[in-house]
Amino acid sequence: MQKFKELILWQEAHQLTLKIYEASKKFPKEEIFGVTSQPRRAATSISCNIAEGCGRHTAKDFANFLQISLGSTNETDYLTILAKDLNYLSENDFNILQEKINKVRAMNINLIEKVRNK
Repeated sequence: MQKFKELILWQEAHQLTLKIYEASKKFPKEEIFGVTSQPRRAATSISCNIAEGCGRHTAKDFANFLQISLGSTNETDYLTILAKDLNYLSENDFNILQEKINKVRAMNINLIEKVRNK
């Protein structure tokens, strides 16, 4: 069992979630249940699954939750692309989010490999 708040991956994922919330405040009001809500849920799921996995007692269980977190990272990635293509995100906001998403993805993959190789 690990303390999830001490994991740099969780810290980065949490910062990504905050950035997604901040950027999506500018989305059209009619998207509140669509393109606003979905990336928020997907980004939140990244951190939630890391935290939940830290509460598991085996490395295999932890790795499975990290894998789910990775899937949520990819979902968040697609949803930011969609928001940009719908002109809901500026190019600058999109680039900032993409950088954070790519960092979280790389860190998650590295941690999955470390946990599986224990």
